[in-house]
Amino acid sequence: MADLTLLRQGSPLADARQQRAILEGSDGQAPFAQTLAEHGVGSLRANGIQVLQVNLGKVCNQTCRHCHVDAGPDRREVMSFETVEACLDVLARTAIPTLDITGGAPEMNLHFEHLVAATRRLGRSVIDRCNLTILVAPGYDHLPAFLAAHGVRVIASLPCYLERNTDAQRGEGVFERSIEALRRLNSVRYGDPAGGLVVDLVFNPQGPSLPPPQAELEQAYRRELLSRFGIVFNRLYTITNMPISRFLDDLLRAGRFDEYMSKLAAAFNPATCAGLMCRTTLSVDWRGNLYDCDFNQMLDLRTSEGVPQHISEFLESPLAQRPIVTGQHCYACTAGAGSSCQGAIS
Repeated sequence: MADLTLLRQGSPLADARQQRAILEGSDGQAPFAQTLAEHGVGSLRANGIQVLQVNLGKVCNQTCRHCHVDAGPDRREVMSFETVEACLDVLARTAIPTLDITGGAPEMNLHFEHLVAATRRLGRSVIDRCNLTILVAPGYDHLPAFLAAHGVRVIASLPCYLERNTDAQRGEGVFERSIEALRRLNSVRYGDPAGGLVVDLVFNPQGPSLPPPQAELEQAYRRELLSRFGIVFNRLYTITNMPISRFLDDLLRAGRFDEYMSKLAAAFNPATCAGLMCRTTLSVDWRGNLYDCDFNQMLDLRTSEGVPQHISEFLESPLAQRPIVTGQHCYACTAGAGSSCQGAIS
């Protein structure tokens, strides 16, 4: 059994080390690397860089229970202008087609709009991973028009189409503000099949369970949001809750950590491995450090030895073929239909 150890130690690095120790000591599953070998997958390697995912910091206007970033209004970690420029330099020197901007609430970084506009001038696609409520917050209500003007694809978190479930996970009043934000996005032609502006939604389970089938849930979201609120969107993505940070803390408090880890391991699906986001994504944290994915970033598992580990040292060839650093948390991405920043895999 994992010890009921609270994760708030003040230092993000201490938190990461403690979380890794808890994950590695969990009962009920073989080491992830062993499971890969047993299914004939072998070690994972990158297959190019199609997405540069940049975390602009941990400042957020919300404090969500499932947040793997441990973001919130009290955080102060933000990417500097110099590091933003280093990311733009990488895009200018390569043919990486997509910039995926995340946070926290990435829009709260003072350099967010500069990064978006400069990336679009380079002819690259931009994704904004948005919590929705920031779009109706004072000082940010111009963002729907800004995002539309730059053709930004919005991927927005909406854990449920029911108010009580969303507010239980993300805070009182979040659902109402999220609906208003979606209406504002719809008003500038997001979600309109003829408008070319894409807004996708993201579902997270309420607790220690796997997501339901993505296609079926998408139909329910589409029906309920249209009939209740007149809202339209493009796609729904289901994402498995990652057993790190606040969700790990909740699992430990409830005494359900080992149960959840066993459930993830039992649902391991080797067919998901070819489509894992780490194969084609390079993640950058607010300091410029490099990781295979956003989840490794939160556990301070940097890119493997022998390849660049900071955006200022970027070299495309070794990073595009790098070995992927894995751990027990990787069971969450490979369970059932799989889970990635683009939803279910198989």
